Amino acid sequence: MRNCLDLPGRPEDTRVVVAMSGGVDSSVVAALMKAQGYDVLGVTLQLYDHGAAVAKAKSCCAGVDIHDARRAAEKIGIPHYVLDYESRFKEQVMDRFADSYIAGETPIPCVSCNQTVKFTDLLKTARDLGADALATGHYVRSAQMGNKRALYRPADLDRDQSYFLFATTQEQLDFIRFPLGGMPKVKVRELAAEFGLSVANKPDSQDICFVPNGDYAEVIRKLRPNAAEPGEIVHMDGRVLGNHDGIIHFTIGQRRGIGVATGEPLYVVRLDADQRRVIVGPRAALATRTILLREMNWIGDQPLDEGDEIELFAKVRSTRPPAPATLRILNGKGFVDLANGETGVAPGQACVFFDSDDETARVLGGGWIHKTEQSGAWTVDFPQAEAPVSAA
Repeated sequence: MRNCLDLPGRPEDTRVVVAMSGGVDSSVVAALMKAQGYDVLGVTLQLYDHGAAVAKAKSCCAGVDIHDARRAAEKIGIPHYVLDYESRFKEQVMDRFADSYIAGETPIPCVSCNQTVKFTDLLKTARDLGADALATGHYVRSAQMGNKRALYRPADLDRDQSYFLFATTQEQLDFIRFPLGGMPKVKVRELAAEFGLSVANKPDSQDICFVPNGDYAEVIRKLRPNAAEPGEIVHMDGRVLGNHDGIIHFTIGQRRGIGVATGEPLYVVRLDADQRRVIVGPRAALATRTILLREMNWIGDQPLDEGDEIELFAKVRSTRPPAPATLRILNGKGFVDLANGETGVAPGQACVFFDSDDETARVLGGGWIHKTEQSGAWTVDFPQAEAPVSAA
């Protein structure tokens, strides 16, 4: 007999560790697991020095959130632990975030956090606590498929977090559960009220947790004091149009706040970290047809082999729908050809694979965007990416 988490045995004989951030979603997960009879432990991670963010209502993992998680656990009637992961979080998420910006990229620290601290370190802690599963409040679905689990977009597409979970390995996916994947957000808040949770009307987290005031550049300067080196703003035709105070203030596709005026709309089309140059040009120059990936994660059914060409659908931004694409494996590297092209594709962002573009699409993995190309003419002679393709 399997229970509602697709695990063998009765709920009361099944231990579930719930990752409790202090928000409404993870609190409802803990309450649901307890109501369904599972042996539930709540765990909250202290990830950074939250002094500057304590009074910030929309930043996660701050001091107020730890307090809210503790109150929710008390109301639900489950043990609750706060684990100090600050040094690990700084090393794996904050430092990588700063270094990525300095290298001219636009990073997604929430993916790095899921990839390392939450789905690696916390998962190990859950196993050490004797858990049969780790449950989170992410809006994504998983389901048993033969002897393994598959990952899908959630019922509430307005809350779809599948883009941020592309790096989840098969081993992790088999252990993690997402109880909210089949619910709309409004239902989750109704349940929170029914359970008597004080966080029922708490606003959703919107900011990056360690950037409570939205000033990325200031955080980077604190982590890397010499990061904001001045340089030139250069038109792609070679004209020097002005100067800037550091490429950390810019991202691909940016139009406002560039700091030069030429009478024509200009966009940031490339960041040259080595020369400290911000390259600008017309909107047409933002078009991308081919993407070179690094640190690719594959959770499809069949292993990837050299020379494979797989028709699939890809998302290059969390807010964009999956679009037709072809994944090619050449010299152990992953290339994605976008059938209709995309604009504003930035290195450091993610390219996530799906098996379709519909509401129930399965996630097949993805990779970090390493470089982009307009023409789609890259071959095996393109410079070697830093990390090979890996299958989960």
